[in-house]
Amino acid sequence: MIMQRLGKYIIACLFLVMLSVGMTGKAAADQADNDESINEKFGLPIVVYGGTLTDAQKEEVRKLLKVKDKNLVEEVIVTGEDLVTYIDGEDRNSRMFSSAKITRKEKGQGLVITRVTPENITEVTNEMYANALLTAGVEDANVEVASPVKVSGHSALAGIYKAYEVSGEALDKGRMEVANEELGIATNLAEKEGLDQEKVSELLTEIKKAIAEQNPATKEEIEKIVEEQLKKAKIQLNEEDRQLLINLFEKMRSLDIDFDHVKKQLDDITKDIQKRMKEVVGDEGFWNRVSEFFKGIFEAIGGFFKGLFG
Repeated sequence: MIMQRLGKYIIACLFLVMLSVGMTGKAAADQADNDESINEKFGLPIVVYGGTLTDAQKEEVRKLLKVKDKNLVEEVIVTGEDLVTYIDGEDRNSRMFSSAKITRKEKGQGLVITRVTPENITEVTNEMYANALLTAGVEDANVEVASPVKVSGHSALAGIYKAYEVSGEALDKGRMEVANEELGIATNLAEKEGLDQEKVSELLTEIKKAIAEQNPATKEEIEKIVEEQLKKAKIQLNEEDRQLLINLFEKMRSLDIDFDHVKKQLDDITKDIQKRMKEVVGDEGFWNRVSEFFKGIFEAIGGFFKGLFG
């Protein structure tokens, strides 16, 4: 009888905790839904679908990107032809799966990248997308990337570029070419040099921040910045890859990019990542109370059996 009562008590406590967690999650979801609003200044959000997706996969992507009403977004298809046009792809018949939703925001609100299916975007990280898009001139937007199957993630980038052209805001060709080169170097370094993807993204970000702070006027000064950041990150590259990095950032310097503005956006991205991590973890105080709650239960159970058999 005592054991039955104790078991019922524990089950009831577990139910209350799960109910609290569910209510917390529901409240957050409701808040997110209430926050959705179309900024009429920029028109409808644009959703770009990989051209290889089947109808069923396209519907899955709609759900992943939270497209509840197709009339409230502009839908675009990205093909192998677009891959060649926008990111210098080599195969016009490439299979395109990764898709993206672009919601433009007011100037100064920053660029936010979210891989909705990170397990299926195997090569391009949030920060790699951010670095490439900022280089290409994409700023102040929410960009969500998703794929129903495992892919590198490159077709989503071509799709994002196409979305801006469709919206009448063509990006600078020179900046797009350098952005594509940047993404290629980033993914190659992560693969060939065996570096962590996040480490490569951090390196590119820090080099850009250093360029903003030091305003280099020559290739030699760019080389010095690259060397300093490689040393700071404790990354050793072969001579060929080191030179690729130097040449890349020398091209960026010659494009007259506002690196101060890029640095601010990169800082905002870092802050946003930290914010989203806190949101995923939830209210720290709440979970501490849950931990103490269960600690108290187990101590009570231990005391019960100690008294029973002591």
